[in-house]
Amino acid sequence: MLGALAEGVTRVTGFLEGADALATLNAFRAMGVEAQGPSAGAVTIQGVGLHGLKPPRHALDMGNSGTSMRLLTGLLAGQSFDTVLTGDVSLSRRPMRRVTDPLVQMGARVQTESDGTPPLLISGGQALHGIRYDMPMASAQVKSCLLLAGLYADGETWVREPAPTRDHTERMLEGFGYPVLREKGWVGVSGGGTLTACDIDVPSDISSAAFFIVGACIAPGSEVVLEHVGVNPTRTGILDILSLMGADIELRNRREVGGEPVADIRVHGSQLRGIRIPERLVPLAIDEFPAIFIAAACAEGTTVLTGAEELRVKESDRISVMAEGLQTLGVDAEPTSDGMAIRGGAIGGGRVESHHDHRIAMSFAMAGLRAKSEIVIDDCANVATSFPGFDRLAVRAGLKLARSEVSA
Repeated sequence: MLGALAEGVTRVTGFLEGADALATLNAFRAMGVEAQGPSAGAVTIQGVGLHGLKPPRHALDMGNSGTSMRLLTGLLAGQSFDTVLTGDVSLSRRPMRRVTDPLVQMGARVQTESDGTPPLLISGGQALHGIRYDMPMASAQVKSCLLLAGLYADGETWVREPAPTRDHTERMLEGFGYPVLREKGWVGVSGGGTLTACDIDVPSDISSAAFFIVGACIAPGSEVVLEHVGVNPTRTGILDILSLMGADIELRNRREVGGEPVADIRVHGSQLRGIRIPERLVPLAIDEFPAIFIAAACAEGTTVLTGAEELRVKESDRISVMAEGLQTLGVDAEPTSDGMAIRGGAIGGGRVESHHDHRIAMSFAMAGLRAKSEIVIDDCANVATSFPGFDRLAVRAGLKLARSEVSA
């Protein structure tokens, strides 16, 4: 996104060729941005500047990517042309008023369905003005959406979040030479600046690494090293939670790449114990909880999660779906309005419905490491949105996993 809006040529290495990232890349191509690749994880983006995008001929399809839709909504609110954003069945059920309401306060015009879901119709030619927005929920997507809109707004746009969330957008803006303002818990930008192209090396994603971290924790005798993983402190909640559960995790070769902290993560198999997960860690591990639930199912004692109602509005209702799947496998899992209580024990076999949620599918794949009999996971196609090749890598790591294509 920032490379497309920058002055000059941005070269990206480590680009994830998943459906979400490709949907974003194709959206900018539809708006006149030239991009070469991806080829072996490399993409070259010819920036058009903050005001160089062109009207797309058709609606922009974000597929399954809530991040793409919410961030692009802020960016497109400041353009001179109208845009329509659509998505797949799952994305079309996700709440968008959390971004459209503050954007309207900034002077944007964004229409949703009557229940606040996509598709989104973003009217161009609006004069945006900066606001101070005290976010009602901890959401990096909302924060990033408003900061991107703030690039086009008159004056300063400030956002305060109730708990720290991932700060990749702020780091990336500064990497592109755009000043980021900070003041006693608030973060902001001043409109009218310029983004300057740069080279970006994307580290491996800890949200994807999470499945193999949990797998190594729960499989006796395991030792896994995951290389060049981003360990941004706003993303390492899973490491903190698993460590509290007694996991044997070590960070090696710590370094910084492109303004982001990176390390190699070594994990040994260990006997986990149930804990009450500190609510302060919830925003720092919000995407990793499906995998953490599998770790809890293998732990001695009971693990209790509270303060995680955000899980109910992800690609699926991850509290209900994970509880349902764990119960199918014979695990004592009790969902609550904002979390779950899981009593660790034996994991049996059964047929689990992923509800087209990539993280649900990959988490239950890891449960197979401890299952007494076969687990069948339905509707796994969306794994490709974030982790193409997961099944091949899982087999290389030692999982007994087979994929079958089911025709309609």
